[in-house]
Amino acid sequence: MPECIIAGPRRRPDPGFGQWCFYAHMKIVIAPQGFKGGISGLEAARAIARGVLAAVPGAETVLVPVADGGDGTLHALVDATGGEIFTSTVTGPISQQVEAQWGVMGDGRTAVIEMARASGLAMISQRRRNPKVTTTLGTGEILKEALGRGYERIIVGLGGSATNDGGAGMATALGARFLDAAGNPLPPGGGALARLDRIDTSGLIKPAAGVEVIAATDVTNPLCGPTGASAVYGPQKGASDDVVAQLDAALLNFARVVKRDMGVDVLDTPGSGAAGGLGAGLIAFAGARIQSGIDMVCQVLDFDSHLEGADLVVTGEGRADHSTVFDKAPVGVARHARSHGVPTVLLAGSLGPGHEELYNHGVGSVLCISDGAMTFQQALSRTGEMLEGTAERAVRLFLLKP
Repeated sequence: MPECIIAGPRRRPDPGFGQWCFYAHMKIVIAPQGFKGGISGLEAARAIARGVLAAVPGAETVLVPVADGGDGTLHALVDATGGEIFTSTVTGPISQQVEAQWGVMGDGRTAVIEMARASGLAMISQRRRNPKVTTTLGTGEILKEALGRGYERIIVGLGGSATNDGGAGMATALGARFLDAAGNPLPPGGGALARLDRIDTSGLIKPAAGVEVIAATDVTNPLCGPTGASAVYGPQKGASDDVVAQLDAALLNFARVVKRDMGVDVLDTPGSGAAGGLGAGLIAFAGARIQSGIDMVCQVLDFDSHLEGADLVVTGEGRADHSTVFDKAPVGVARHARSHGVPTVLLAGSLGPGHEELYNHGVGSVLCISDGAMTFQQALSRTGEMLEGTAERAVRLFLLKP
């Protein structure tokens, strides 16, 4: 029998009719982040909405793509607010010239920089990854341009970095000079910070009074130590165990000199280790404050207002595993939804060890969207299709609950 839509007081499907009869005013908030290498957050939301409407043709779907400071933050904030995207030619992570996008939100006063677009790991082939020499200079060049344009708030999304330089490259773009014991400028990269002896800030461009710089991240790692930038994230950027130890010692020296010359202690600040220590650099040289990326995005998008009267939230990400619990987008979305008494379903491209922990963080159900054996490239090309199908199944299961 065909599905029917019943107007009037809300009620659940009654299988006794031999057909699904449900309410036209069901409200479902759709808040995925982008699926890396597959589709953007907005494309994912549209695919999920198609699945939702296949199950509930009369449902109200509210599309609110999110991000947590990493990939997708730029478009999540700029697209959702009717802002504008710019492209600047800057210095890439291995000192090559690159075209990097950044933008301004619809309010005309908030700039958004996604550091991965100027200093990102995905910009470098596997064989050329070397966190001893990669630099955040390009991110700093965009920050300098944004400051020059007079924006009142600048959000820097920290995630997907190729770097481990403590933000020294970024600060160099703003006019700081990092000198060795002989007074010579250090070359780019985190490895050289082992020789840092003095920081000259006489030419440093600082944000004007009233300008707020926000470092948005989904991690709380300190700068150094076993949970610091080098130890946790260095290996994925190409660092061996020996190189990790060298980089950690170099950042420790960097923190010591920053404290002495800048009067700012960044060593143990939660989030200072984000993006290879760029969090620390933004705190010390741009007066930034660290903020949870997903909470910042939810605040800017007024996410909680969309939860009023909602029946269900559907979120999504490429891979759900133990790391997701550390305030990545799905957990942040679920936390906000739970505060309004709304259940959350997470649709994931794949499931990894520890994904079950998400049930202790407000996620009601975690569903893998894969519908059969396929290569990784095939999965990427079918992300939207699989999201649509899994979303339909998820909503039909939701309708079965008493």
